[in-house]
Amino acid sequence: MIFKSMPLGPLGTNCYIVHNEKKEALIIDPGGEPEKIINYVEEEQLLPQVILLTHAHFDHIGAVHEVRNYYHLDVYLNQRESDWLENPQQNGSTLFMGEEIRTDAPDHLLKPGKLEFGSISMEAVHTPGHSPGSMTFIFAEDAQIISGDVLFNQGIGRTDLPGGNFSQLEASIRDSLYVLPDNYIVHPGHGPKTTIGDEKRNNPFVPE
Repeated sequence: MIFKSMPLGPLGTNCYIVHNEKKEALIIDPGGEPEKIINYVEEEQLLPQVILLTHAHFDHIGAVHEVRNYYHLDVYLNQRESDWLENPQQNGSTLFMGEEIRTDAPDHLLKPGKLEFGSISMEAVHTPGHSPGSMTFIFAEDAQIISGDVLFNQGIGRTDLPGGNFSQLEASIRDSLYVLPDNYIVHPGHGPKTTIGDEKRNNPFVPE
């Protein structure tokens, strides 16, 4: 599996395009600049299956409308944020950008458990704390995870936004992420990748 990271949008949010040898692809957190996403998909001759959202803050959804319509893709989002795509107040775009980001509601509500799209399989884990519906996607066969704004390289997602809770975030990291093997690669919502082992040893906010 190839995990292509593309920092996009006003905050350089990491959009991930995960694809296999069959060219099947998942588009995760298209935060902005839809033309860059579409160009990569076309250049690699990929077959997008779905759009998956770790959560629905404005900087993770800025290109959802364009990409979903261009490829006619279904969007998956945790039910606790099911109305955020349509609500600029909830997704924070009005407050932080001074302009509205909105698109249609998700087509499917993400729940914890195994997911399969084409021949790509993964596990969705509910990891709240940064936002109430934050999800982490675990690709066990590749020993890699996409953590959204839950766990960063020596950092964690902020918890001072509506619905944020540090104790909840800490529990999510300890109980759902730190239990994974140390060699698992962590692809965060912002910044460079890391590993579970490195974060257990070096993360100043949630030490092992």
